[in-house]
Amino acid sequence: MITHLNGKLVEKNPTYVIIECGGIGYFLNISLHTFSKLKDEENIRLFTHLQVKEDSHTLFGFVEKSEREIFRLLISVSGIGSSIARTMLSSLSPTQVRDAIANGDVPSIQAIKGIGAKTAQRVILDLKDKILKVYDMGEVSLQSNNTSKEEALSALEVLGFVRRQSEKVVDKVLSQDSSLSVEDIIKLALKNL
Repeated sequence: MITHLNGKLVEKNPTYVIIECGGIGYFLNISLHTFSKLKDEENIRLFTHLQVKEDSHTLFGFVEKSEREIFRLLISVSGIGSSIARTMLSSLSPTQVRDAIANGDVPSIQAIKGIGAKTAQRVILDLKDKILKVYDMGEVSLQSNNTSKEEALSALEVLGFVRRQSEKVVDKVLSQDSSLSVEDIIKLALKNL
């Protein structure tokens, strides 16, 4: 397995780079995130992921190890191939993808071209626990968010709203601003119910 390449940058495009190492030119598919982080230096180092299929061997390059790890997690999800994972990392930064999954932010993931509601939900369902464990993300930000969410949902239930419907609206409200107080969550949710 090729873990990284250190060599001369021969060609740089928004979707790929060519790096020459020991007289061999390697074609690496990259995301826009990696493209934006690449400096126009002669010698560069990219972390790689080699995808082996029956009919092809494809190299993907990443400026940061964290981006490569997110990419690997994404392609482990059924229905997410390397091109969709690369599109996700081109649309959002690796940190934004990680946070969207950790916070269960379906709208952010669904906003990416080629991803529907079911796929977005599957990504979150399959990867949320892994993301929290791999990145050792404390439940701190999520915990306060979930506590406020639960309190708001309970209040809406007492007011006579169906929990399932309320939960969708509250999730939408929290996706726009996760630092809202319980009262503000309820007020905004009531406007949308």
